Amino acid sequence: MLPRQGQSSGRFWISAVAALLTIALPAKSVVFLSTDDPDFNTTPPTGDLRDSGWQWQGNWRGFGGTVIAPNLFLTAQHVGGAVGDVFVFDGRPYPTLASFADPQSDLMIWKVCGEFPLSAPLYEGSTEVGAACVVFGHGLRRGEAVTVAGGVNPGLRGWRWGANDGRLRWGENTIAGVETGSRGGEQLKALFDQGAGPNEAMLAGGDSGSGLFLREGGQWKLAGVNFAVDGPFRQVGSSEAFSAALFDKRRLLEFGANSRWTLVPDDDVPVPAAFYATRVSARLAWIRSVIAAESARETPPVVEAAALPEGPFIELAPVVADGAERLLIVPLPSANQYFRLRHCRAVTIISIDLVPGAIELRWE
Repeated sequence: MLPRQGQSSGRFWISAVAALLTIALPAKSVVFLSTDDPDFNTTPPTGDLRDSGWQWQGNWRGFGGTVIAPNLFLTAQHVGGAVGDVFVFDGRPYPTLASFADPQSDLMIWKVCGEFPLSAPLYEGSTEVGAACVVFGHGLRRGEAVTVAGGVNPGLRGWRWGANDGRLRWGENTIAGVETGSRGGEQLKALFDQGAGPNEAMLAGGDSGSGLFLREGGQWKLAGVNFAVDGPFRQVGSSEAFSAALFDKRRLLEFGANSRWTLVPDDDVPVPAAFYATRVSARLAWIRSVIAAESARETPPVVEAAALPEGPFIELAPVVADGAERLLIVPLPSANQYFRLRHCRAVTIISIDLVPGAIELRWE
């Protein structure tokens, strides 16, 4: 997705090709620590950050998703997808069977065929602001430098989005606030802080849908789903808009909520760009309602019918399906028909019964 599409309040969705930029700036902001290494933070965190979310991340069509139940994962609505698309978790493909869009935020839950071996706990508190977080994303590496000439504080401001390599990365940040977006519901805001440590992270195109985790009760829990970043930006005197991970926006033009380009003042204090993640704690009731309804319910097979054994078979409608009873009620055909079931796993028709006006099929 190009910059400015899906834009709201001077930010835009990060659903191009995925990325996470991880940098550290020494005092003179000329030498950077570990930022040119393509292998930086591409393995699970260790030490105090052990089990901080890496183990619950999967790949959804090149974007991210977090497993939240034995057959459900959570991602962002705006990254798209269709039933039948595959979610890859721990190297294994899980075809999707159904989707559930949150009417009040950008969250989307997908149901899969199969059972995940583990799932992430959900953050339940309301004290995210000031907390340290670990955030995940796939792909984009740091691009060319963004510099500003002239003014009171000339010099490096950050980096444009670079090439994609599709690799899962992790970084750290701190929740600076909670905001409300026009589409994304409540959002956790994190700043790309020049004075932070070597794992300080900023999101880029394609990080949408991946998870943001906070520690609660001694355990790392899913607290946010990556949604958007500040921008796009322009140099003074240029008409070219660009996307970038900026630790300082001063003396750059930024596209704002009023749909106008505004010059960020060249004051004494750096102005870092921010990224935003849809706040999980604000939507716990909806998330849990989907988990309760779907985590133990098997999606029924699709009934297909044909006039001949060799087909062609086409999907039959309308069909009444009861997943709990593993029962399909098919309208009685006017001529001989052959039936088969289509499902993501092997299923067998174990009984066929005639009832008034219909055929009842049971499967296992």
